[in-house]
Amino acid sequence: MGTLIRSRVCFLLLLALYIGLSCHSATAQDRRPKNVQVALRAKWSGTPLLLEAGELLAKEWKDLFWDFVESWIQSDNVDSELNSAKDCLKKISTYGKSLLTEPLASIFEFSLTLRSASPRLVVYRQLAEESLSSFPLTDDDLTSNAIEGGILKPNETTITKNSERFLLGMNPNSPGNKCCWVDTGESLFFEVAELQTWLSNLNHMTDGTFQQPEIFEFDHIHPESSAGGLTAILYGGLGTECFKEFHLTLSEAAKKGQVKYVARSVLPSGCESKAATCGAIGTGEPLNLAGYGVELALKNMEYKAMDDSAIKKGVTLEDPHTEDLSQEVRGFIFSRILERKPQLTSEVMAFRDYLLSAAVSDTLDVWELKDLGHQTAQRILHASDPLQAMQEINQNFPTVVSSLSRMKVNDSIKEEIIANQRMIPPGKSLLALNGALINIEDVDLYLLIDLVHQELSLADQYRKLKIPPSTVKKLLSILPPSESDALRVDFRSHHVHYINNLEVDAIYKRWRSNINEILMPVFPGQLHYIRKNMFHAVYVLDPASPRGLETVDLIISLFENNLPMRFGVILYSAKLIEKVEANDGELPIKSLEDDQEDVSTLIIQLFVYIKENHGTLMAFQFLSNVNKLRLESGAEDDPETHLVEGAFVETILPKAKSPPQDTLQRLVKDQTLNKLSLESSMFAFKLGLNKLDCALLMNGLVYEPNEEALLNAVNEELPRIQEQVYYGHINSHTDILEKFLAVSGVQRYNPKIIGDGKASPKFVSLSASILTKDSVLNALHYLHSPETMDDVKPVTHLLVVDITSKKGMKLLREGIRYLIDGSTNARIGVLFNANKDTTLPGFVFIKAFEITASSYSHKKGVLQFLDQLCAFYEQHHVVVSGTSESYQSLVDKILQLADANGLPSKGYESALPELSAESSRTDLKRVAQFLYSTSGIEGGVNAVITNGRVIRIFDGSSFLSHDLRLLESLEFKKRIKNIAEIVEEIKWEDMDPDLLTSKFISDIVMALTSSISTRDRSSESARFDILSADYSAVILEDKLSSIHIDAVIDPLSPSGQKLAALLRILSKYTQPSMRLVLNPVSSLADLPLKNYYRFVVPSLDDFSCTDNTVHGPKAFFANMPLSKTLTMNLDVPEPWLVQSVYAIHDLDNILLENLADTRTLQAVYELEALVLTGHCSEKDHEPPRGLQLILGTKNTPHLVDTLVMANLGYWQMKGFPGVWYLQLAPGRSSELYLMKEDGDGTQKTTLLKQIIIDDLRGKLVHMEVVKKKGKEREKLLVPTDDDGHSSSTKGNHNSWNSNILKWASGFIGGKGKSNDESSSLVSESDGRHGQKINIFSVASGHLYERFLKIMILSVLKNTDRPVKFWFIKNYLSPQFKDVIPHMAQHYGFEYELITYKWPTWLHKQKEKQRIIWAYKILFLDVIFPLALEKVIFVDADQIVRADMGELYDMDLKGRSLAYTPFCDNNKEMDGYRFWKQGFWKDHLRGKPYHISALYVVDLVKFRETAAGDQLRVIYETLSKDPNSLSNLDQDLPNYAQHMVPIFSLPQEWLWCESWCGNATKSRAKTIDLCNNPMTKEPKLQGAKRIVTEWPDLDLEARRFTARISGEIIEEPQEQAAPPPPPPPQTETANNDASEDIEWKAEL
Repeated sequence: MGTLIRSRVCFLLLLALYIGLSCHSATAQDRRPKNVQVALRAKWSGTPLLLEAGELLAKEWKDLFWDFVESWIQSDNVDSELNSAKDCLKKISTYGKSLLTEPLASIFEFSLTLRSASPRLVVYRQLAEESLSSFPLTDDDLTSNAIEGGILKPNETTITKNSERFLLGMNPNSPGNKCCWVDTGESLFFEVAELQTWLSNLNHMTDGTFQQPEIFEFDHIHPESSAGGLTAILYGGLGTECFKEFHLTLSEAAKKGQVKYVARSVLPSGCESKAATCGAIGTGEPLNLAGYGVELALKNMEYKAMDDSAIKKGVTLEDPHTEDLSQEVRGFIFSRILERKPQLTSEVMAFRDYLLSAAVSDTLDVWELKDLGHQTAQRILHASDPLQAMQEINQNFPTVVSSLSRMKVNDSIKEEIIANQRMIPPGKSLLALNGALINIEDVDLYLLIDLVHQELSLADQYRKLKIPPSTVKKLLSILPPSESDALRVDFRSHHVHYINNLEVDAIYKRWRSNINEILMPVFPGQLHYIRKNMFHAVYVLDPASPRGLETVDLIISLFENNLPMRFGVILYSAKLIEKVEANDGELPIKSLEDDQEDVSTLIIQLFVYIKENHGTLMAFQFLSNVNKLRLESGAEDDPETHLVEGAFVETILPKAKSPPQDTLQRLVKDQTLNKLSLESSMFAFKLGLNKLDCALLMNGLVYEPNEEALLNAVNEELPRIQEQVYYGHINSHTDILEKFLAVSGVQRYNPKIIGDGKASPKFVSLSASILTKDSVLNALHYLHSPETMDDVKPVTHLLVVDITSKKGMKLLREGIRYLIDGSTNARIGVLFNANKDTTLPGFVFIKAFEITASSYSHKKGVLQFLDQLCAFYEQHHVVVSGTSESYQSLVDKILQLADANGLPSKGYESALPELSAESSRTDLKRVAQFLYSTSGIEGGVNAVITNGRVIRIFDGSSFLSHDLRLLESLEFKKRIKNIAEIVEEIKWEDMDPDLLTSKFISDIVMALTSSISTRDRSSESARFDILSADYSAVILEDKLSSIHIDAVIDPLSPSGQKLAALLRILSKYTQPSMRLVLNPVSSLADLPLKNYYRFVVPSLDDFSCTDNTVHGPKAFFANMPLSKTLTMNLDVPEPWLVQSVYAIHDLDNILLENLADTRTLQAVYELEALVLTGHCSEKDHEPPRGLQLILGTKNTPHLVDTLVMANLGYWQMKGFPGVWYLQLAPGRSSELYLMKEDGDGTQKTTLLKQIIIDDLRGKLVHMEVVKKKGKEREKLLVPTDDDGHSSSTKGNHNSWNSNILKWASGFIGGKGKSNDESSSLVSESDGRHGQKINIFSVASGHLYERFLKIMILSVLKNTDRPVKFWFIKNYLSPQFKDVIPHMAQHYGFEYELITYKWPTWLHKQKEKQRIIWAYKILFLDVIFPLALEKVIFVDADQIVRADMGELYDMDLKGRSLAYTPFCDNNKEMDGYRFWKQGFWKDHLRGKPYHISALYVVDLVKFRETAAGDQLRVIYETLSKDPNSLSNLDQDLPNYAQHMVPIFSLPQEWLWCESWCGNATKSRAKTIDLCNNPMTKEPKLQGAKRIVTEWPDLDLEARRFTARISGEIIEEPQEQAAPPPPPPPQTETANNDASEDIEWKAEL
């Protein structure tokens, strides 16, 4: 009863307050609450939801795609009465979820509403377009007989269709009203009957008569397809009748082994009506995306930066979302009030609206701020749903901050937060999934869902393997090996000949011996001279090769220059090692006795003799003398014997006690020296380093043997040593080499196994194969080392062997020898991957091998038997046809060898004669099918698969038993050991003890290690358990969940806004266990958040329940403050490039009270592109700065392009879903360089690198280039003379790169035109002639776009030369982008819209204005086309009064940048001239401080001198300090001018009232409207007063804009009066302090 009375009293008070408010405001209706709604759509048209479901299921397991297709086809006519998008979504979801278990089914359903598979369908569209363009159809063809009988033959004269279709992901048009077709590479079939005819004639076709279509890793290959059959690709959409008919036909053909059936899901335009119910849902409207955040930031309006033009009326795009009334507003929950008093709905809602609009606060007193972080944490922790509370607080912070500040703080919460902050910085956020850290800056919804999905998928597989849940959690918490643990070759041996020893030799006695000196700072490039062997530079070389001898001279030179390194050599004979390899790895003693021509062995013998008798220095001098005589003789190849003998005599003659010739004759026959030289070569052979020709080992790390590589190696090794010294792990008595090699040393180098860190090893999961009862793996029998058959083998080598090749037989024999030598941890299984050439003897050999492995692997002589059998087969049958005689001789030999090795020959005698070639061929097809489906290995390929790691053995490379041993030790140490130990501890429940064999456990370990290795996750972790979580943490327990989230979150931070939304999504769909430690900043001095934030998440409500419309998700801000100026920003995933395409109002200056009757402000953005980024490296060299790359399709190779930065070798291009090919641009880049192929340490080069973008996460590409032979010493960038022109390109500025000078405007242009197209706009009638002037500017907000148009007019009216404007498109409004093409045509200028995505590795600015400042200076070398040689930046609010051609042609005296110094004749502003005092005065050292409102960039010089790279390095260093670079675009070039010199322009080129005296205004060539920090005059008012011509230019620009947009502008009543004279000495020019203020006003 009391509660009821209290509620009534509260309500009466509420009502009275409302009535009072109503009386108080006569304009209540005008101040109704306003909303903001934002959508982001894809550039491509909508894709069918049904087809997306198939792609999502295929991501889980490839065969699920086919299961889904079959189940949908069978249910074709069921539920045909579905009449809405939501009904169809539910049906599609139900069919998909029926194939999955929870929680994978929930993730599938969410991903379906997220539309995350749409990009994959866009890839299929591109491939379908290419398929059709290979067999072109015209309208006439379609109506005539071009598709004769449904078949289309290729037309060689075809020109590829417009590449724009590829870049926009456009859906192919229905060819000839057909919705499906089959592409065989030879023909397209549009009719099933014709396809059946083709299939029936397959037996009469010959292989190789036509090129088969390319198949990609993402393709759906029918599980029963023949691995080697002809390829038939079905393009069509599930749900159409033609797809069903083609599918049934091709499925039957695949089962018969006729074809390799591939399905690509495409629903061509025009076929939507032919799709059955639900088949076309999602195609009728643009695809609205989710997974991004929208921010409405409260804007600082110290200066008025809003356009005073008439406010435009909004247009409602559609009904806005309903408001969530369950959220608390100032202590009231209005949903409950309305439940009780529905008759007062309008009054209650008006009161709620008043509270919302009045509650906004962007300032608090200092004492109210102090505990705000703790108060927020307390509100979250005490909420019934903490995640929802966190999201509501940080996404509506300005509204709730005042109520938060009034809370009383709980001391326990506060104390625990402060205690935790002794271990983690306040405000720091961390996130980990099952123990692996996720980068907070990079995380987005798509990445997080992918990571969670792979964890759930693995957990599902492990449960099916009967692994207990507790063990599953342990397995999922295993981190991948750290990439920083570089593997080192353990080269320690007496075969290493050192020339010096820093710790012993007398010449180093003056050096300090304290190793702590290494921590002392030195100048860049300087080395630490410490008497300690820290850097062991050991060169492995052939002393008879020219390269080896040149390296010896380099060693001697470096040694004589006293470099603080220990130099040594390992010598080998390449000629000898060739013979060893030909002799199966053994020394060919007999051939060595006959060979007297091995010069390398002779040199090694003589070197060893001199070293032992005359010292190491003389021995090295001998090698140097060999090279000297070789060069003097003019020989370019290996030195001849007489030169070696001459060098020997010359070296020892001064100290010889007997004639050197006699000594020489004696030494040649010396067996001891000969043995030592052979052992040295064999040592290099066993290390595997002979394959590199010549190599440098820096403490065991492998590098190229040149001076640059040596210095790079030292620079890379130094931080590792410094870290160890700092932590006390290395002291003056530590043997550094032994310490490093003990931790990460390996006995052999093989780049296929060790790799170089650039390309990741390829892993495939074998767990699904183990789960399939009749799979090839479950039927496989393994070989073991003697007497170890019953032991668990954690390492499994699967040898994929083509027995028709010598390389395959060599691999097989090496595997057998590896077991003979003994391995207690590994077993070997052999998968015969024979090609079509396999003959009857081959089948006999395979059968005999299988019998041996299955029945006799426990016998003592089994390995010897197989080794002898392989040797006989290789010798007699690898290249011999399978005649009956050879077949019988092989059977006889098998029986003979079996008896000789103690194996029962009867087993072979009974089985081999009954062998059926057809049955054997079927078995081989099964193996080939398994290999292709699991790892992509095709027929005839040799490979090794070790616990899922795939290493292909290419022609020209070998894989020895030593390599298998290296692979075993490496993989066991890095990946397998931890998992094997966990499996060993498993207590198997509900398992038959008889099944727990060593083979079963070994299979489990193989399945687990292979599947875990396929995960894409970080190797970094954090100790979250050290943080207390009793009072300050949100803990959600779920013991059954496979997902555990650890997080440290500052709820009042931008990252906290995003994380709160992401964690809520995870909590809803995966029910993870969570431990979220709150870590707010303990003592705040300012509001931590000054924005509203919405994270866009899809829901079922996005799908209409009345028709087939899919509305898509949107961000909705209800009841935003009316009188606060807001600015809109999008927080999108890192790879997304977005731009606004619909917005009536100024999104940079949103003032909702100006919306009049419009309730909801609408904005639509578009995903313009997905950024393709990469890092380019050149082994042992600096990144190839300036290397030019192009990207396109095979038919149109150049669609977009870019160049490589020096910073990390970074590059980026604008990409799109599709299959693309990256290559070096024609010209200098491709003349000097080749790209290296990916993976397995291969040294092969390639011209094309395939890149597939098939999701919304973009792509990060690591590529390595190598210089062509003979070009090693040439430089990529051609130096220029003092005039700034390339000395090699005068008169032909594009000779060094002829093809790339025309930049693909698709990369940097939106509506901009390519150079050819836009030049056509400048006609003779325009009267413009001469060299083109290029002008660059940036604007954000309607006011500055208004200024920008005026600046354009002022430039054009003062020059007769052609002009091209370059605008950064990121911040331009849709209206400006609509008007500028018309303006360009009318006034006769060119323009281009450019953009560049901020690199992830560069410290990012948070505020919009600072980001724009950065774009003005940080990316000048990469944002413009390479053809552009010079550009002038002009501020948007500048008025030009002179011919800019004069500035464009000005000689910059070899400088890359030219700025105007600040003028200083307005003495009133002296107090604001900070550069004349303190830090800036000391730093500038007499140089002027320049203004950034106008500057010239010589782009040729800028790129050549790496000015952009230097500026980015300086920026990265300074920008992390919030007190540095307060005027970023201005401070940075001024600070850097000692490194990047600036040419000072004459003062008259820039005048501004704030800083310059009136006396100079008449000479001003440009006037800048910079703000005055004293008067703070609004910019529009100042413009009309200061610049006489400004009102006329403004009126002209506004009239033109109104004519294009169809609006009416208010004409001035009379000629504007001249502006009043300015106050004394108040003048204009852009400043430093004022520049900062100016840009703040602009933004």
